[in-house]
Amino acid sequence: MRSRLDLRTLALLAVGVLAVSLAAPLMAALVVPPLAIAFWRNALASAAIAPVVGWRLSHGDMRMSRKGRESTPAAPSATFACPGTREVVLVVAAGACLAAHFGFWITSLTMTSVASSTAIVSLQVLWVVGYDVLRGAEARTQVLAGVVVAVAGAVVVSGVDLSISARALAGDGLALLGSIGVAAYAVIGGRARQTLTTSVYTLGCYGTAALLLLVATLVSGQALTGYDADQWLRLGVLAATAQLLGHSVFNHLLATVSPMVVSLTILLEIPGASLIAAAWLGQVPGPAAFAGLALILAGMAVVILSAPSSAEGEAVVA
Repeated sequence: MRSRLDLRTLALLAVGVLAVSLAAPLMAALVVPPLAIAFWRNALASAAIAPVVGWRLSHGDMRMSRKGRESTPAAPSATFACPGTREVVLVVAAGACLAAHFGFWITSLTMTSVASSTAIVSLQVLWVVGYDVLRGAEARTQVLAGVVVAVAGAVVVSGVDLSISARALAGDGLALLGSIGVAAYAVIGGRARQTLTTSVYTLGCYGTAALLLLVATLVSGQALTGYDADQWLRLGVLAATAQLLGHSVFNHLLATVSPMVVSLTILLEIPGASLIAAAWLGQVPGPAAFAGLALILAGMAVVILSAPSSAEGEAVVA
């Protein structure tokens, strides 16, 4: 798929990076249980997208065209093509993986720093490439070198957190599980996105994630309501920025922009979130942590730039 990096696309990429960079600092600043944060960001975003999907349903605009572009609205009387069983299964599976990603990652933010959590969860690119290699794709030397460098960076960051507390190290572990969840979301969702439009796919994923996170929140006994007005405002900002202007914008761009370009752009979330957390929350990483973050960033950049061509259709977003 050829990337079209015109001014509009570059502007959308910039909006997406800024939006996802706000996610971790916003969530770390919230005085709301982590699973409840995960539920509300998906539920509020689903509520915002649902009217768009309803309009598309009425215009028969459920699937992608054969050329891989968003289909144009048909006449209101046209019969729309409902997603098949395979598409429904893929969307539900992707939503379940997204729920796991948010559940683990947001919980990690209550235990470790924004910089460490964001860097480790961004290792999702390595899992996606690893999955592709297991399917028989060529394992290039540059890719393996990038994996080694990124993992070394994660070890450095984890070592720094171990010196801080065992709780911070456990938070790093949860962020790692979150990276596995979002990698699975990328692999599964990449297939569903080939035939479903952005709005339909996004609503299905967010809706599934919200439902599963609602159950998890209730079972864990975390409060879903009773927050102060400023907390509700921040939840709304989180859904509007990180979810709708971050995840959804990147999902939309996958129709015209190479997943490799999108993935490389998303790496800017690591320094972005770290800088925002330093200014907003006072979480300034030490020299050793900065070194680990730099290694992770460099290693993932090498992996993305050297990844086998068969992996290019898999990488979605975190």
